[in-house]
Amino acid sequence: MQKCPCCSGKSYEECCESVIAEQSAPTALALMRSRYSAYTCVDGEYLMATTHSRTRSKYNKEDLENWGRENQWTQLEIVSVEHGRINDDRGIVEFKAYFEDVKGQKHIHHERSNFIKENGKWYYVDGQINPQEVPLVKKVSRNDPCPCGSGKKYKKCCG
Repeated sequence: MQKCPCCSGKSYEECCESVIAEQSAPTALALMRSRYSAYTCVDGEYLMATTHSRTRSKYNKEDLENWGRENQWTQLEIVSVEHGRINDDRGIVEFKAYFEDVKGQKHIHHERSNFIKENGKWYYVDGQINPQEVPLVKKVSRNDPCPCGSGKKYKKCCG
């Protein structure tokens, strides 16, 4: 039994093979994993079919297949998943795909991908390469406007 390239720990047969064959993933994460496996197996047809029609024109099958063929894909790491469950219609999956290029140099493709479900099927829409962490709380310095909305500087108001 061949392990699935997507690093799920399952066999390829019980993980990504059926998703790719049926072109139907139950979740955004399952689609993400199957697309990674499609790169490792050089399946440009699947990659194009699972790219949303709104952004599909940005890609072509030959380039996707060449990128899959030219690199040795070594690991998929899922960083985070937001929504994208069976009953959702949108999802975000952040991942890191580790690979070696034709010169033997190691690389990490880090992406935060957006997915959408239409007519019961999940599609890759687009992604942000090398996403930056977004601070949850902005630090207010003494000369900034006060966040209370008074119009005064923070140091003269709530600071």
